[in-house]
This record gives sequence, structure tokens and C-alpha cells, in this order.
Amino acid sequence: MCYSNSSTSTNEQLAARYTKKFSEISDIPIYFANGFNLPTFRIITKEPFIKESQWGLVPNWFIGDSKEIVTKTLNARVESISEKKSFRYLIHRKHCIIPSTGFYEWHTIGKEKIPYFIRPKNEKLFSMIGLFDENLDKQTGVITHSFTIITTMANKLMSNIHNIKKRMPLIIARELEEEWLNGESERILGFSFPSSGMIAYPVKKSNILNAINSPETQNIFEQNISSQSTLF
Repeated sequence: MCYSNSSTSTNEQLAARYTKKFSEISDIPIYFANGFNLPTFRIITKEPFIKESQWGLVPNWFIGDSKEIVTKTLNARVESISEKKSFRYLIHRKHCIIPSTGFYEWHTIGKEKIPYFIRPKNEKLFSMIGLFDENLDKQTGVITHSFTIITTMANKLMSNIHNIKKRMPLIIARELEEEWLNGESERILGFSFPSSGMIAYPVKKSNILNAINSPETQNIFEQNISSQSTLF
């Protein structure tokens, strides 16, 4: 599954990359975010402005404590997306892109779990796809903007790394981004990003555990990444 992600691009970089505008949204770099902490990410929709949204979907029909559902909606499995109540009403209406600068998965050897930082070889800023929604709390008037990341079966590279569950986020090529945002589903949900186009580096666990949002962290992180060699 995809429960750990990074987003270190500036608002200007995202606006240029996706031909969007931005207003008062944060661009504090996120070097490591665990979905179970319900972090806020910038997402791209067909609207002209970049949006901020909580990772962990709260469907518009949900009533009650959102903690009861959000940890179950961090990811949407492509194989069952049209069957799940949380997602099936969104699949033809509310498509989004989650810009990423790399995601993390763990390789299991016995009882040891080795973290890897993974991204496309030629794209330091790339597109995961997802669904988004808005939930209005009628008692408080608060609107929760939230999203889920769509996952698919792992390609060869990701099967070697994520060797227990064998899943990966559904990453799409640039030429498919506009189609997805405009509502195209069937062809894109069947897309599989090739292993040959991806690269993966082992990462020190201490770098993840100490991943605070600061320039110093970014320097340490990049030095660690560049000093490693790929194992898969």
C-alpha cells in the first residue's frame, strides 16, 4: 500500500508543472509524511487553483467522528474501487492528482524492514492519482477537504521491494494527466508504470524518524539518497 509520501516542491514549481494558480496555501516542504497522521497535501484537480487537502478521505455522506473512517480510506485499491461506497460515487466525478517527489516502501527480510525511497528516474516531481471529496459537518459548519491515493498491483521493481503486499501507488505519465483530471477512468486505471522507468534507494531509518521540515533535513536527506546505490 502507499502510506508514506513526500512533497518538497514549492508552490511556484507546482503551478508551473501543472499550469495552475495558487493563493494562500502552504509550501512548507514535506520530506516524509505518514498517512496515518492525516497530513495535509497539495493536490491538483480540474479547477484552476491548487488545493490543500487532508490525506484520508472523508466521504460527503459520512456523519460522525471522521477518525472512524479515515485510516481505511488512505488508499483505494483499483481492483475494488467501483465496489466501495466511499469511492464508487467519486470515480466518475472527482479525480485528483497528488504531486509527489518520492514515496517510501519497506522491504521485508525476516523480522527486519528496510525503508526505500522510490520515484521515477527522470521525474523528480511526478503524479500519483486519487479521488477527492468534501464533507460538511452540519453541526459545526466545518468543511473537510480530503483525498485518497489509488493503488495497484506492484510492477517488478515494486514487487521486489514491497515483497509482502506487493502494491504501489498508481503513477501516471504526463500525457495522461489531463485525461484523468477530465474524468477519464478505464484506460488510466489500467495503466502500469514500468519498472524500467523507476529508481529506488535504501534510506536510513534515522533519517525518516527525524524527518522534520527544515532545510537542514533536506540537505541530510539528499546527501543520504545520493550516497546510496540502487539494489533492485
